[in-house]
Amino acid sequence: MKNYLNFESEIKDLENELEKLKDPFNQEGLSEVDTKKISKTQEELDEKIQNIYANLDPWQITLVARHEDRPKSKFFIDNLFEDFIPLEGDRYYGEDKSVITGFAKFNDQSVLVIGQEKGENLETRIERNFGMMRPEGYRKTIRLMKLADKFNIPIITFVDTPGAYPGVGAEERGQAEAIAKSIECCMQLKVPNIAIVIGEGGSGGAIALASSNKVLMLENAIYSVISPEGCATILWRDPKKMLDAAKAMKLSAKDLLELNIIDEIISEPLGGAHRDKDLILKNVEFSISKNLDVFREMTGEEIINNRKNKFLKIGRSKGFVDNPESLSAIQLPITKFREIFKSRKNIILTIVSIIIVTFFLALVL
Repeated sequence: MKNYLNFESEIKDLENELEKLKDPFNQEGLSEVDTKKISKTQEELDEKIQNIYANLDPWQITLVARHEDRPKSKFFIDNLFEDFIPLEGDRYYGEDKSVITGFAKFNDQSVLVIGQEKGENLETRIERNFGMMRPEGYRKTIRLMKLADKFNIPIITFVDTPGAYPGVGAEERGQAEAIAKSIECCMQLKVPNIAIVIGEGGSGGAIALASSNKVLMLENAIYSVISPEGCATILWRDPKKMLDAAKAMKLSAKDLLELNIIDEIISEPLGGAHRDKDLILKNVEFSISKNLDVFREMTGEEIINNRKNKFLKIGRSKGFVDNPESLSAIQLPITKFREIFKSRKNIILTIVSIIIVTFFLALVL
């Protein structure tokens, strides 16, 4: 049974009509299949989907990103990678099933795969904690990212979470510290890491794994510091103003690409990724392969600088250097002062000596 969003009522009616036309043994009894009417209805359906999805507002995009049938991380892991070996546990507390981790082969290349998993039905969603990771999940990914870094293995991450789990137990076990350590680990890796936002990229739960050389997003995914409902509740004390919040937050892939927060948009099939999973697999596979090739000839130091420059450029036009591509060259004022002092040490000391002598003479006289 297909699941429809509230703005897809016309699509639902047309698809139901199309199913009846294709079924000669419908409720009205045996009848002939009207191929002309089927073709006409299919054209109307395609046009309707095109019109609706070409004009989605940010809140409707949010609903598509959360769609029940949208392909999850497990789907991509099962279909894009070979010889996947799942690895579990953080070696401190336990296993977090909201994130799937393990080594695999991608186009005959060894990779570490990390995927935040929401689950496919109620039972698995509860087991996966709806994709909300606990501290042990982040510590597990840190352990494996360091292992991948040691053996020069690229990292591919699928991001799909409403946010980090805000429960009391998670906070007691150091949720904030685990997220901070995960971001730190991502930034220090000497191997390329590629993050793909496939659904929701929520808050610190997402950035903890998306501090990557390349951040890619599916066309109808979202990536934001808070949910539109949460933002509306804080700003207007009215969660029903989620459309206004979604517009202000610039959470869509198109807006984030313009702001240089993400690097690439992966196109989705007409009507969303859930309507043609084979096509979205093909698009994601091509994008991963293309982006891995970018780093094939880079050294570890170049990979780190590439990642560092990417994040330093966000929100800047020129920054403090002439070349925005080399923002890692930014220096703190104290660092600049030290360099100036070293190069003009004698002159500075002479001037300071004259000032001191003049000051004492003024006191005596």
